[in-house]
Amino acid sequence: MSPAVDVAAGARTTDSILHSKRLWATVNVCDTVGHPDSLGIRGSMPGSGDKREEMFMRFQVQYFKPSDQLWHDLGPAGDSGWVDVGNARPTARQAGRTFTVTPPRPGAPAYLLRGVVTFEWRENGLAVRRARKRTSANHPNTAGADPQTASASTCSVS
Repeated sequence: MSPAVDVAAGARTTDSILHSKRLWATVNVCDTVGHPDSLGIRGSMPGSGDKREEMFMRFQVQYFKPSDQLWHDLGPAGDSGWVDVGNARPTARQAGRTFTVTPPRPGAPAYLLRGVVTFEWRENGLAVRRARKRTSANHPNTAGADPQTASASTCSVS
């Protein structure tokens, strides 16, 4: 299943920016010695070249529930809210958030987690583009990764 791309009402729907290789989300920290019980989500979004547009990302944690085989939002503790990452003049911008996860009790199964990043390009406070990506693997050069080359679609916290 391919990651979703949503378009805001009145948005520029023919925009190739929504299909750019610079638009991605990844797990770049997963319960390491340096970041125990943590999940790091990083996103990249391409700029439009228009400095009047402001770019925003929203990082959300989801957990897999084996009983219904579905992904669910973790809730307020797993939601960064909107993060202003700067104007859209550059080729691309990256940002990320690290969330602390309470580990399962001893003997309980590990939690399987992933991230979802919603991207918005706004002009005069109104969304002109919106995209949403689930975390995926193999994105090089993700700042803040632990270990340095980490880039995964999911994370298991035990």
